[in-house]
Amino acid sequence: MALALNQFQTIARSCPNQDTEIYEAPVGYTGVILLAQVTNVGITSSHDVSLSHRREVEGSDVDTRVLLNYPIPAGETANLLTGKLVLESGDGLVISSSDGIQQMNVVVSILETLN
Repeated sequence: MALALNQFQTIARSCPNQDTEIYEAPVGYTGVILLAQVTNVGITSSHDVSLSHRREVEGSDVDTRVLLNYPIPAGETANLLTGKLVLESGDGLVISSSDGIQQMNVVVSILETLN
């Protein structure tokens, strides 16, 4: 069976409170992050969010911060990217928040395109 030329993926989950890779571009595909959005569903506290691009270099993961400790007030939503982010095969998207009680929700929309 032939591989699909383009596939769309959506990731929707609670934002982890430590650096966690929530997406990795599959072998043979480039992942284009179309949207990365975080909502603070809490009603009292602001929480910070961080976003990184991860690539393996000489056997070690190298994280490049895209956004660091960005505050999101209670009840607010933030778009984490102002444009698109291209992840080559094997690259990952890493996110974390300062929230330890899972009041931060992340939604990421991805276009995977065949190399």
